[in-house]
Amino acid sequence: MSLRTLLGFATLTAALAMTACSTTPTADAGADDAPKPGSGKCSAEPVQWAVGQEGNQANMGRVWRESGAGLIRPIGPNQAVTMDYREDRVNVHLDKDNKITQVTCG
Repeated sequence: MSLRTLLGFATLTAALAMTACSTTPTADAGADDAPKPGSGKCSAEPVQWAVGQEGNQANMGRVWRESGAGLIRPIGPNQAVTMDYREDRVNVHLDKDNKITQVTCG
């Protein structure tokens, strides 16, 4: 990954950390099970549009918002990651050219 890409991820991470401190409204009982923006529960289906797109700050932010996840984890090629499952995390897999190859939850 280039320094420019890493700086972009650092900026996105800082922005996400700042928004993590804010409160989100509680869903009503019996409401639709689909995650609401900022609910913290990830849903990868709405963000499959991102596959093939550039892993830039705008696209990563949009994936984070539209997935409903509380956390976003960019994963570079051959990068080691923990195998713990978190329902509040969206994983964005990137190739060597910084293109999104896969978006998953966990």
